[in-house]
Amino acid sequence: MTVKLHCFGESGNAYKAALTLELAGMDWEPVYVDFFGGASRSDEYRDLNVMAEAPVLVDGDFTLSQSGAIQQWVVDQTGQLGGAAEDKYEVLRWLLFDNHKMSSQAGVTRFLMNFLPVNKRPQEAIKFMQGRVMGALKTLETHFAGRTWIVGDTMTIADIANCGYLFYPEPYGFVRADWPNIDAWLGRIEATPGWKHPYDLMPGNPSDRA
Repeated sequence: MTVKLHCFGESGNAYKAALTLELAGMDWEPVYVDFFGGASRSDEYRDLNVMAEAPVLVDGDFTLSQSGAIQQWVVDQTGQLGGAAEDKYEVLRWLLFDNHKMSSQAGVTRFLMNFLPVNKRPQEAIKFMQGRVMGALKTLETHFAGRTWIVGDTMTIADIANCGYLFYPEPYGFVRADWPNIDAWLGRIEATPGWKHPYDLMPGNPSDRA
């Protein structure tokens, strides 16, 4: 049975789930969520996910939301991208780092700077959030000194989680060339067979609303 992922291209959180499904080789298909049209706030969507967020994975009668949970489900289903057994909690540690320190900061900052009307962009909040993004990036940049992947010797869902917002072109303070260790790591991810840019992997693109 084909797994369905309710998602949209602009969402870094959806990208983490979609890229995990793709690189693990699962049979899946995207279901477009018109987030900017209010689809995730509809009663129908809330019946699917009371949190009113994307992504949501549906496999027959099984439904799961939250990107980190979906990523771990894929690992459990396929045996792929989980790393060595002894690294389980280290992978989890970096998954939680991303959810709380990286994506939560980068995602909000990118939204405020690119998807709100210009006259409604809160400059003080943006400045504060950019500082938080820089702090998370410094942690990653330092961690990659002498390392290929975040945990162990192979790509894991920790890598896919932490890169979730770093491939997007919209400006929010991250300039890839300023972070040589992160840049090299992103290059390794891009070179992985099956890798796709978020706007190629999922439906939905800012140009659709231009």
